[in-house]
Amino acid sequence: MTATWPTPVTLSGKRVTLEPLRHDHHDGLVESARDGELWNLWYTSVPTPDGMRADIDRRLALQAAGSMLPFAIIANASGRIVGATSYMNIESESRRLEIGSTWYAASAQRSGINTQAKRLLLAHAFEELDCIAVEFRTHFFNRASRAAIERLGARLDGILRNHRRSADGSLRDTCVYSIIASEWPTVRIHLDHQLHKPRG
Repeated sequence: MTATWPTPVTLSGKRVTLEPLRHDHHDGLVESARDGELWNLWYTSVPTPDGMRADIDRRLALQAAGSMLPFAIIANASGRIVGATSYMNIESESRRLEIGSTWYAASAQRSGINTQAKRLLLAHAFEELDCIAVEFRTHFFNRASRAAIERLGARLDGILRNHRRSADGSLRDTCVYSIIASEWPTVRIHLDHQLHKPRG
């Protein structure tokens, strides 16, 4: 792995801006996680307010090692941080990565922000980084996350049973989805259509 691919970049769209994660995002991320008390959802791994600084340190350490490129997600309308996401499990030689470690404030969910954030990340991955595939992973029981991934146009590759042990000691089955490079043009059209639909 190499720390030079991919390099930190700011990605901006109409609704959302993704900024390379910094320590001064801490307070905004804490406020965002408190919106819905996301750390209480047993099938997710959202840091508690007290654990947010350690999570930022963890993500930045993985960035320094070349295996992650983390972002803070900012809603353009308010200028407030509404979550976090990352390129992760980066395989520079294969030009393959995962979009993950993603979470959103409750008020930002089902608002179109996730769709635009994923549109920005996918476009950068396929059109600038020349990725051959982009992967998504989520807990089998995280129905909302699975539905959101499927709405993007990603396909289920399979389920890794007893993939890992969660913080509470339970065993997690992980659903693995992906979009491959040849599918990106169609997925891009689909996402652009989703973003231009009126929201009721």
